[in-house]
Amino acid sequence: MASTYESFNLRTTPEKFYIEACDDGSVDVLAIDRVSTEMTLTVRRDIPASADSRPVCGLMGTIRLVAGMYLVVITKKKKVGDLLGHAVWKALDFDIISYKKTVLHLTDNQMQDNKAFLSMINNVLHTDGFYFATDYDLTHTLQRLANTSPEFQEMSLLERADQRFVWNGHLLREFIAQPELHKFVYPVIHGFITMKSSCINGKVFEWSIISRRSCFRAGVRYYVRGIDSEGHAANYVETEQIVQYHSAKSSFVQTRGSIPFYWSQRPNLKYKPKPQISKTVNHLDGFQRHFDSQTILYGRQVILNLINQKGSEKPLELAFDKMVTSLGSGMIKYVAFDFHKECSRMRWHRLQILLDMVAEMQNEFGYFLVDADGKVLLNQEGTFRSNCMDCLDRTNVIQSLLARRSLQSQLQRMGVLHIGQQIEEQADFEKMYKNAWADNADACAKQYAGTGALKTDFTRTGKRTQWGLLMDGWNSMIRYYKNNFSDGFRQDSIDIFLGNYAVDESDWNTPLHEPKDWKFLTLPIIMVVAFSMCIICLLMAGDTWTETLAYVLFWGTASVVTGGLILFNGVDFVDAPQLVQKEKLD
Repeated sequence: MASTYESFNLRTTPEKFYIEACDDGSVDVLAIDRVSTEMTLTVRRDIPASADSRPVCGLMGTIRLVAGMYLVVITKKKKVGDLLGHAVWKALDFDIISYKKTVLHLTDNQMQDNKAFLSMINNVLHTDGFYFATDYDLTHTLQRLANTSPEFQEMSLLERADQRFVWNGHLLREFIAQPELHKFVYPVIHGFITMKSSCINGKVFEWSIISRRSCFRAGVRYYVRGIDSEGHAANYVETEQIVQYHSAKSSFVQTRGSIPFYWSQRPNLKYKPKPQISKTVNHLDGFQRHFDSQTILYGRQVILNLINQKGSEKPLELAFDKMVTSLGSGMIKYVAFDFHKECSRMRWHRLQILLDMVAEMQNEFGYFLVDADGKVLLNQEGTFRSNCMDCLDRTNVIQSLLARRSLQSQLQRMGVLHIGQQIEEQADFEKMYKNAWADNADACAKQYAGTGALKTDFTRTGKRTQWGLLMDGWNSMIRYYKNNFSDGFRQDSIDIFLGNYAVDESDWNTPLHEPKDWKFLTLPIIMVVAFSMCIICLLMAGDTWTETLAYVLFWGTASVVTGGLILFNGVDFVDAPQLVQKEKLD
């Protein structure tokens, strides 16, 4: 496999950027013309002595904004650990550097737009969870990498990467067409990685979780649900649990993703907006595309649908069940489990009911296993595809339990656990295991919903606590605020970063300038004034109690009526995306 360079110096002159490879024995330099934007390969002696110099950890790529092209570099990284002898890094900080030396050629409106777009790019870059390796392909599972051709092995990291998980793919589009530049860039995934060295029975082994978040149909909680016309599901995450012992290695893969048909749940100031299933599209086309790709990639599918089977979630459960039946595929099995009903009143032991239901299927699927000589002993024959409404909290709890059950078998097969020993009895490892899966839940939740996950007290401790319930309430409140008043900006940020919205330098009117509806400013002002007058009338009583009551009733009624109008027109008051017109569902 063609690896990439590990360290760089960024040398800057008014005319060019020079990215100098600093690995031992390397002489290559990537030169980027700041005027023509042309990228060429050169050598160190061509760098002017006057060039400013700074070390950088890597290149994310380039992006075009209103002011022209920008170079995005990684300026700080932290080593997560070693996977099969390859260093895995987490990108911690970034810099966005303009090709242009000045923005004086822009109008005031263009300057404001450019500033807003830069803020959006920074918003995505500083959403925790970007990882990379310079000599290993993080976008593929161990099993996929083991079943590849010699030609695939010779490809660069950029050419061979699974495009579903390359979050800097849009930023690297200029590099892809020039193979000679591939050694300067690498795919960056978004999600979560943890690597732990553990010891059971005196036997040291490495244990890892890699969660790869798809960049297809990526977005935030309420603005991106269901699937698109290609069958890509919202909040799709592939999670791989890897064990390394001596030279043997094993992995167990699960997936999560939004309910795969056309539905929406747009924020409207209500705590839980009602889900809407589209009445105007053929759901089965996208549904079939989704599961065709899943069965090709992963084999047989067991759907674990964890949503409520009553209330506003019930129509989604019924539709999902009906569509699986309509598809009539022997490769797909549907299991509905009403998580909230079964585990209500702190009855978390009832999750064992679901584990028992799918135990035989999990045994049939197995896991991927390679012995110390590199011989493949087992392949994973299918995956569990879990979902709840957000594919976060309930989903992560179930995934952690399925992964533990697999790990029990893996460690016994590899000779770490003795026959009859249980993982739950290994106190130190069990604590580490639970915390790692809870950290995975928090990372996935922050990236999609804007806060840490709910129910992580159960994942961390194996039981529900009063403090956990309190923290869930706090996180739910923060989610409500973010989902209604800041997620439009977050969705726009993701869309511009992934190339779903392309900035045109010649376009003087971007969607950012669309005026707000008159209700957006008028009604809140009226409500605040009316409520304030109500309080003033209570504090500064009139000559008679009837006069005071009349004023309080008048202003109180005005504030309540205005508040009701705001709630009735809730969609006009939330922070909605402006750049990409998402599909409207009837």
